[in-house]
Amino acid sequence: MTRKTVRIAMNGVTGRMGYRQHLVRSLLAIREEGGLDLGDGTVLWPEIVLVGRREHALRTMAGKHGLDEWSTDLDAVLADPSIDIYFDAQVTSAREEALRKAIAAGKHIYTEKPTATGLDGALELARLAAAAGIKHGVVQDKLFLPGLLKLKRLIDGGFFGEILSIRGEFGYWVFEGDWQEAQRPSWNYRAQDGGGIVVDMFPHWEYVLHELFGRVTSVQALTATHIPQRWDERSEPYEATADDSAYGVFQLESGAVAQINSSWAVRVNRDELVEFQVDGTEGSAVAGLRNCRVQHRSATPKPVWNPDLPATHSFRDQWQEVPDNGDFGNGFKVQWELFLRHIVLDEPYHWDLLAGARGVQLAELGLKSSAEGRRLDVPEISL
Repeated sequence: MTRKTVRIAMNGVTGRMGYRQHLVRSLLAIREEGGLDLGDGTVLWPEIVLVGRREHALRTMAGKHGLDEWSTDLDAVLADPSIDIYFDAQVTSAREEALRKAIAAGKHIYTEKPTATGLDGALELARLAAAAGIKHGVVQDKLFLPGLLKLKRLIDGGFFGEILSIRGEFGYWVFEGDWQEAQRPSWNYRAQDGGGIVVDMFPHWEYVLHELFGRVTSVQALTATHIPQRWDERSEPYEATADDSAYGVFQLESGAVAQINSSWAVRVNRDELVEFQVDGTEGSAVAGLRNCRVQHRSATPKPVWNPDLPATHSFRDQWQEVPDNGDFGNGFKVQWELFLRHIVLDEPYHWDLLAGARGVQLAELGLKSSAEGRRLDVPEISL
């Protein structure tokens, strides 16, 4: 085996998601496996350079994981000709500027979403990347979850017939921070810092709907800040200026309708933190992060509405579990592997900055729809 090295600058991985999913469970996991086998006698070895603002956190993280390189000077890292890929998991408000610098430095780009704070900025990043001739990718991790992979298997196999509707429920109770520590950082709840559940989650819903069911053609949304005061990391109270809940209706190009509720102020009464129910003429399915259950037309019971008598059976028991039929890797790691193969082998890869711009567009239109109280069309975008 021949070993080929790819050097990756990782910015913002001192945060929870960047650290757990991208560093530990993706790139470090690839290293623990001996590198990424490209199938042609070559093993790709990721060399990691940690980048961030907190020197102590970077030094501690590097020491914990046996990494030799870290820096608080992004410009110096980007000026290093040995760096092949720039990865960004910073707060949203800092991302666009950093991506612009990385593109100008000729680095390939892999980034969390949203890629920018507005559609104009997101499209400009895609245009700059195309002009620079670099390769670029945007994290779209939910497409690689076991539950949604099973759902895609059903769609590709024609299980549903004509798909009529999709209903999604996402969320959980994020503690206010006064008597129990909040599970999310305080900036998530300040609009001036790029927070808000629409900015965070609508880009996810765009690529899930687009990839599985078709392009979103219109959106009508209602947002709310149900919890107006929270407590930050220093136990200081602050005003929550960003939306913590969003209720959206999305029309798809096929004519199907998707309804997705997103909330950080809801207590979970589901099997998983996110679930999608898909109803079609031939069958229905409920997919979560890992599991997927189905009910075919031929096995659909005939419920009878009778409020005077208690139900004598469990509706949930009338559904059938979809088997795994294979091993599912960590979704973040799987997409990293696909992107690295795209970089080295030029294999096809379409989860790019233009796809990321569609997510920014949907979030922007969702907020505008809520502010104006009306449904808005979602125009197709291109370079």
